[in-house]
Amino acid sequence: MLRRPEYLKALVFCGLIGVPVALIAFWFLVVLDQLERLIWTDWPEDLGWTRAPWWWGFPLLAVAGAVVGLVVSRLPGRGGHIPAGGLHSGGADDRALPGVLVAALVGLPLGAVLGPEAPLIALGGGLALLFARFARAPRTEAGTALLGAAGAAAAVSALFGNPLVGAVLLMEVAGVGGPQLFAVMLPVLLASGVGDLVFTGFVRWTGLHTGSLDIGLPTPPPLDWADILWTLLIAPALAFLIHWIFVAGRLTAGFVTSWTVRTTTLCALGAAGCTALYSVSTGRSPAEAALSGENALAALARDAAAWSVGALVAVLVFKGLAYALCLGSLRGGPVFPALFLGGAAGALLAPLPGLGLVPAMAAGMAASVTAALRLPVSGAVLVVLLLGNVDTVALVVLATVVSFAVTQLLPQGPDIPAFGGPAASGPAVSGPPAGRGPRPGSSRP
Repeated sequence: MLRRPEYLKALVFCGLIGVPVALIAFWFLVVLDQLERLIWTDWPEDLGWTRAPWWWGFPLLAVAGAVVGLVVSRLPGRGGHIPAGGLHSGGADDRALPGVLVAALVGLPLGAVLGPEAPLIALGGGLALLFARFARAPRTEAGTALLGAAGAAAAVSALFGNPLVGAVLLMEVAGVGGPQLFAVMLPVLLASGVGDLVFTGFVRWTGLHTGSLDIGLPTPPPLDWADILWTLLIAPALAFLIHWIFVAGRLTAGFVTSWTVRTTTLCALGAAGCTALYSVSTGRSPAEAALSGENALAALARDAAAWSVGALVAVLVFKGLAYALCLGSLRGGPVFPALFLGGAAGALLAPLPGLGLVPAMAAGMAASVTAALRLPVSGAVLVVLLLGNVDTVALVVLATVVSFAVTQLLPQGPDIPAFGGPAASGPAVSGPPAGRGPRPGSSRP
């Protein structure tokens, strides 16, 4: 296959696609980051508050819910995949790209408890197919899948700051294996690498930042048996928690299939109520219970002592509830809220005898993100990248394996029902989270 001219042409085209896709992904992430800071930090300070007041999320998430509801009910593609269904490798077609952009650029900075990775996958894959059409490249089923995966990988590498994470994530989401693995790996890895180079260059050239996965944890002490024993207890507990949050998200998705604009707005207002309850009960900013949690996770890792036990319990409860509501109603990705919840649980449990902050957060984040994605390899690679050291790799792998095994054994909850109406041509139905095959004896996909 490597000697076939058509494959070599596809390989070169995938590398070229990485350049424009990475540039667009860069500015997409910059806009999201700047809007989030403007809305949740600058505006409250300009109005005389030291932080956003407890009610701040209500008008913002009401707007987010109404706009996303209109996108879902009126535009092709319904704004992208439903987050409660996990990550999907398929990119949006050119008709769906406007809805994906609007849903993400409105919902995410206004407080949706979701991350940007799912819109980036749809955006990157859709842009790759759009560029291929402009270049009049031959359209085959295999070629379309390959270009979509390469474009998605280039966009995701811009978010995670590492081409290997983008390549591994897209391969695992797509469920590629067997003798075709190597053939698909090369274009995906090449597009990721080119995208990462372009992205890094633009960060240095413009001085703008979209956030960093380096959360600043200190170097941990040597691991011992206590860390392993606590990990064996923490991982299944967090897997259980995140799993049932996703079940609640799938129930929410069923709720918003009728009267979509109204019910989506109600769910967004419910998430705003969770952020308000968190702020009132702790005296802290409602932004900590809203948004993706990427910036809050870095703050938690730098100064975990600034969070009281009550604040950590409250953020687990209220952000978890808001996460469940957003998973089924708004549009975005499930990765960063799961990472934050795992990190917060780790910080809460760190004082246990013989544990410590770094091992606890490592185990917590690995278990949570694996339970959310059902992608054990991607989850482990991502958490190792976040930690920035190799001393906790054993705990990360152990927590990942335990979490994946637990979530595979738990009942999966309802399917996400199809929407009706004029936009039904888009990705209306999401099956079980990525990485899961059919259960024996079940007719569900």
